[in-house]
Amino acid sequence: MLAAEIKSGRIICLEGNLGSGKTTFAQGLLRELGIKGPYTSPTFLIIKNYQKKIPISPAKSGSRQGGDKSPACQSLALAGRQFPNKSQKIKSKIQNVYHVDAYRIKAKDILNLGWKEMLAEKNNIIIIEWADRIKKIIPRGAIWIKFKWLGQNKRKITFK
Repeated sequence: MLAAEIKSGRIICLEGNLGSGKTTFAQGLLRELGIKGPYTSPTFLIIKNYQKKIPISPAKSGSRQGGDKSPACQSLALAGRQFPNKSQKIKSKIQNVYHVDAYRIKAKDILNLGWKEMLAEKNNIIIIEWADRIKKIIPRGAIWIKFKWLGQNKRKITFK
């Protein structure tokens, strides 16, 4: 459901203790954005780039009359969204989804890994695990999601 509402240019910041569900959430979000797996944690890579162009400018409501018949649009249409047909210009497309693991780095270090370039491209989505460790370089307007482990199969997830 969140994936259907994410626009290109967004930064999704995930914070929480080890084992609280950040990586699992990120992998599910990648899947729902239409990115094909396998999804690997960028723990050792720091940044994993998934390249994919998918339409993300659905109309607010209504039927899919004349809409795109692609599998991505068909599956998202099940959520009650209308998609433009292929002849209509789609204003915004995701070009890259970056999955960042900031556990082992500092804000100044990520600047040397292409951070400014990732932010400059407005068709990117950036998902950051351990985002609280690089908070000072994350622009305003980011979506913050906090995970709290409550038990073996129980989590508290807070959006801000």
